[in-house]
Amino acid sequence: MNTPQTRRFNVAVVGATGAVGEVMLSILAERNFPVGTLVPLASERSAGNTVEFRDQELVVQDLASFDPSGIDIALFSAGGETSKQYAPKFAAAGAVVIDNSSAFRYDDDVPLVVSEVNPEQVRNRPRGIVANPNCSTMQLLVALAPLHRRYGIERVNVATYQSVSGAGRSAMEELGKQTAQLLGFNAINPEKFPVQIAFNLIPHIDSFLDNGFTKEEMKLVWETRKILGDDSIQVNPTAVRVPVFYGHSEAVAIETREKVTAQAARELLAASPGVEVVDDRKPGGYPTPVTHASGKDAVYVGRIREDISHPRGLNLWIVSDNIRKGAALNAVQLAELVAAEG
Repeated sequence: MNTPQTRRFNVAVVGATGAVGEVMLSILAERNFPVGTLVPLASERSAGNTVEFRDQELVVQDLASFDPSGIDIALFSAGGETSKQYAPKFAAAGAVVIDNSSAFRYDDDVPLVVSEVNPEQVRNRPRGIVANPNCSTMQLLVALAPLHRRYGIERVNVATYQSVSGAGRSAMEELGKQTAQLLGFNAINPEKFPVQIAFNLIPHIDSFLDNGFTKEEMKLVWETRKILGDDSIQVNPTAVRVPVFYGHSEAVAIETREKVTAQAARELLAASPGVEVVDDRKPGGYPTPVTHASGKDAVYVGRIREDISHPRGLNLWIVSDNIRKGAALNAVQLAELVAAEG
């Protein structure tokens, strides 16, 4: 009989040729996840291509015709519609599905889990599905959960500065293409984004809702409350797309029930899992997507200071790689929690 230490798991990666799927494969290898057989899956269009895993070239199979029998863990990162169609089939065949889309995040019987914040919820999966939060929520809560548990957060004001990789490979290609065209004094034709993204900011991510917020902004509201298990937390978000390839940044102002000083916050965050404090009050003494986050696993926090306009306010600057911790890394960490169950 296999013990939890020796058991190997058959793992499917759905969306293996996408930006997040590729990083999932590399993180599974980096962290020595106990893979028995790894099956890369994608749409019929990408089937037949190869992906690399542990120095092997694996042929991508067609998701639509694949039989999920025998798969233990399925990591999905192929969009909400694909997840809605196929994730229940994998779960019905006995796999634990870890889904990176928004398809199941708001279902009461699907846990929404950040590995450092509420790992115990992974076991609470009656449908066999565990949801990965949105990338901007993920890094926010790795930093805010310790503060909430110690001081109680009443309100969060957050403006996100989200890199184009959050919109997929075609978005990164558009930023690169537009940058080259503009530097060559050529006209551009926006395709992926509604307006020019190169050398510009776009205060619009996902669709607009009736309340004037975008769906991306409301994800921060809904997911913060669900993950922290506290519907009383007020969240006021603005989500902005910025001309950065990798790494999301967030300017955050919180109001707490109990006063927290900047020094106390620094010490608490420095001792919190998944967080690195970079907070020297000098030029370059703060985290940025390029200098700190890109390609790294941690959530970086800097610019920690008390709010001069509120007696119990605290300001923070939070930066993380949206493809790694914001998506692929957390999914693999959740798979590790499942594997540890034996």
